[in-house]
Amino acid sequence: MTDMLPTLFISHGSPMTALEDTAAHRFLATLGTLVPRPKAVLAVSAHWETNIPAVSTTAQNTTIHDFYGFPPPLYQLHYNAPGAPDVAERTAALLHAAGMQVGADPQRGLDHGAWVPLLLAWPEADIPVTQLSVQTHLGAAHHLALGAALAPLREEGVLIMASGSYTHDLRRFRRGIDLAAPETPDVTAFSDWMHGKIMDMDFAALADYRAQAPYARDEHPTDEHLLPLHVAMGAAGTRAKAERLHSSVEFGFLRMDSYAFN
Repeated sequence: MTDMLPTLFISHGSPMTALEDTAAHRFLATLGTLVPRPKAVLAVSAHWETNIPAVSTTAQNTTIHDFYGFPPPLYQLHYNAPGAPDVAERTAALLHAAGMQVGADPQRGLDHGAWVPLLLAWPEADIPVTQLSVQTHLGAAHHLALGAALAPLREEGVLIMASGSYTHDLRRFRRGIDLAAPETPDVTAFSDWMHGKIMDMDFAALADYRAQAPYARDEHPTDEHLLPLHVAMGAAGTRAKAERLHSSVEFGFLRMDSYAFN
């Protein structure tokens, strides 16, 4: 038995976060010093969507370059950490015990929602990693319950690292790309509302964020990039303390906030 680990919500941003010297890149490069070294990582990535929860059971991860049109050096990055099939099995058992169906994928590697933050935080790639998918069609309340079922992992040396994006309206790239553009008022309004509810651990409001938060459907046209936050909070529980580890904005609309729950 180890000390209870926090849960994390990470905004992973563009795949170029792995290479570009941005505020988010610099923060993620310190992440490994901010939390105790885990025996394994359960990565919950917005970039793996399935109809029912699924775990990756591979013994050896490969790197999925699940994007196109980026500079060649990005495709030369690899993060082939060991798999964690034992943690995948434990994860599935906990979800089964909570009454959920669970699938398994013995071949899936790590998508950029997982490997970009892991590469910066633990570049040695020597911590075993397994992934858990999200079910976008089931919404926020489902993911709070999903996280709650996984809470025992925190006492077993497993770091639940939920990776998505605090805001994620990529349609705005059509207007042009300026990494240093000032934050737009709608992004500020949404982010401030979210931060208040997160710090209050207000699960009811966050489960209904699409109806309650200002500009919610603008900042998240689809749910998948915020649902990992709900998993991290659910696994921590309503009595946990929230801490914002990082806040920055890219392109004026992509907030890169990250939180720990302990």
